[in-house]
Amino acid sequence: MRKPAVTSVPIATLMAERWSPRAYDESAVVTPEQVRALLEAARWAPSFGNTQPARYLVGVRGTPAFDAILATLNSGNRAWAHRASLLLIGVLVTANEKGDVPYAEYGLGLASENLVLQAVELGLIAHQMAGFSPDAARAAFSLPDHAVPKVAIAIGKPAAPDVLEEDWRIEREKAERVRLPLEEFAFGDQWGKPAL
Repeated sequence: MRKPAVTSVPIATLMAERWSPRAYDESAVVTPEQVRALLEAARWAPSFGNTQPARYLVGVRGTPAFDAILATLNSGNRAWAHRASLLLIGVLVTANEKGDVPYAEYGLGLASENLVLQAVELGLIAHQMAGFSPDAARAAFSLPDHAVPKVAIAIGKPAAPDVLEEDWRIEREKAERVRLPLEEFAFGDQWGKPAL
């Protein structure tokens, strides 16, 4: 199911096609080459001073790592994410040999956006989630103190919305994508005064 963004001017297809579906094809496989491409895209994201604070815990369906990541998700996310082909947890590294890493959260965000745009390029779908337990991830993967789990990501191939079973989940999947208008998003001379 496609839900391209309705924009005021054309934007890059990868960005227009990216959205966060929850209906995954549980029989689909993400190949090792696709996993590598996703992670390479994330690896080449910009970061402050080339500090590269992003790291990923990677679980391919059918592996203990997938099960461990799935177990960290809240029940609402587990209800659909178990069908994904790949689960990841984005982790930010807050310190390195030089000391604290500035803008680490921003760096992980940039890397994760690269990753999900690469998913679109590969014909995959991706959904980023805040609904998981960082403490459970830390324990399951023996993370050091300077590694902070920040986001879970499901990746796979799309399925029809009815795989979600519950009417409210199906309707949410089909709902139109909505964003603030540019007039409420970009300001010029002062806060609240539209730039465009």
